[in-house]
Amino acid sequence: MTERHATKNDNLLRTPLYATHLAAGARMVEFAGYRMPVQYKLGVLREHLHCRAEAGLFDVSHMGQAELAGPDFETVARALETLVPADMLGLASGHQRYTQLLTGDGGIIDDLMVARPPPEGGMLSMVVNAARKQKDYAHIAARLPAGVTLKPRDDLALIALQGPAAEAVLSRLAGAATGMEFMQVARLDIGGVTATVSRSGYTGEDGFEISVPAGEALLLWRLLATDKRVAPIGLGARDSLRLEAGLCLYGADISTTTTPVEAGLGWSIQRRRREEGGFPGAATIQREFAHGALKKRVGILPDGPAPIRPGTALFESEAAPKAAGYVTSGSLGPSLGRPVAMAYVAAPFAANGTRLVAEVRGKRLPVVTAPMPFVLAHFKRQRVS
Repeated sequence: MTERHATKNDNLLRTPLYATHLAAGARMVEFAGYRMPVQYKLGVLREHLHCRAEAGLFDVSHMGQAELAGPDFETVARALETLVPADMLGLASGHQRYTQLLTGDGGIIDDLMVARPPPEGGMLSMVVNAARKQKDYAHIAARLPAGVTLKPRDDLALIALQGPAAEAVLSRLAGAATGMEFMQVARLDIGGVTATVSRSGYTGEDGFEISVPAGEALLLWRLLATDKRVAPIGLGARDSLRLEAGLCLYGADISTTTTPVEAGLGWSIQRRRREEGGFPGAATIQREFAHGALKKRVGILPDGPAPIRPGTALFESEAAPKAAGYVTSGSLGPSLGRPVAMAYVAAPFAANGTRLVAEVRGKRLPVVTAPMPFVLAHFKRQRVS
C-alpha cells in the first residue's frame, strides 16, 4: 500500500520501503508522483555493474498492479483482447505476456505485463507503468463488458531481484524458484512470505519480479538484502540497464505517437491477432506488417565519447540537410564503456550500419545505427534438445 505524506513542500507518494531507502543512504527524487531512490551509496555506475555481475534489488512498488476478474477465463481474456493486440486466450496458466494498450490508430497508451496466475480461475493480473496507471485503469474500466471488473491492487508492493546471481539468491529462500523459466508465474513461499513471482524484469538479466502484500514488503526486502551478493539499485541504474537491454521506456521510446510495429514490438502480437484483428488500431498495424512502417526504432552508437541525449535530431549526413530521425533515449552504457542511444529514423535509414549525423549543441557528430540489445540478454529459457 502506498502512503501519502503531505507537507507544505511535498505531497508525493511513498512506497512501503521509503524509510528503508533513507536508512540505506539513498538519494531520493520525484518520479511519477512518488518519492523514489535514484541511487544509493554505491552510485549509479557501480550499481549498474553490480547488477550485471551479481544481483540487484529494486523497489518497483510505484508500478500499478491490478486484476481483471469475471465468470471464467475465456470471458476475461476476450474482454482484454478488445483493448490489446496480444493473444490473451492462448495465455497458459502460470505464464505472462507483454502487450500494449492502443489507441484507435495504433498508438501506444501504455505497455504492460499481463499474467494468468495459478490457481485456475477467471482472472488476469497486470502490471502497468506508474505514471500511467490511473489513466490506464480508467481507460480499461470504461470499456469492459458487464460481468468483467477491474480491481486496482494498491495493497500490494513489487520488488525486483535481477542479475546472474538472482536464481541462487531466491532459491536459498524458495527452492521452487529454480524450476521457473522466463515469463513463468508462480505462487511461492519466500522465507515465510507468500508471494506471486514472475521470472522477468527490466534489465536484460535473469531475475524475478515479486508481488507481496504491502505489509510484507519490508520483511521480504530484508530477507533478500542480507545476501552478500545483493545490493539495492536505484532508478538511475535501472534506466541505464534497460537502455543497454534495448527495452522501451514509456513517454520516451513509446507513446501514443508510435505503434508497436514502429517500435520493433511486432513480436508481441501473435499470429492469430495479426490475422484476425479485433483490437484498437488493427487496420494500421496490419498495414504496417504488410507494407512496412514509415519509421523504425533503432539502436544508435555515437562515434565519440559524448552521450547523445533524448531529443537530439539526426540527419542523413553532415553535408545533406535531410532529416533522418530523432533520439528518444541516450546515456553512457556502463557495461560497454561507451555511449548508447535509441532513436526513431525513417525506414530508409533503419538498416544496421547506416551512417548518420547527430546535431549536438550546433555541431553534427557521426553516429551509426546498430542492432539491439546492446548487451546480450540472459533470460532463462527452456533448452531445446
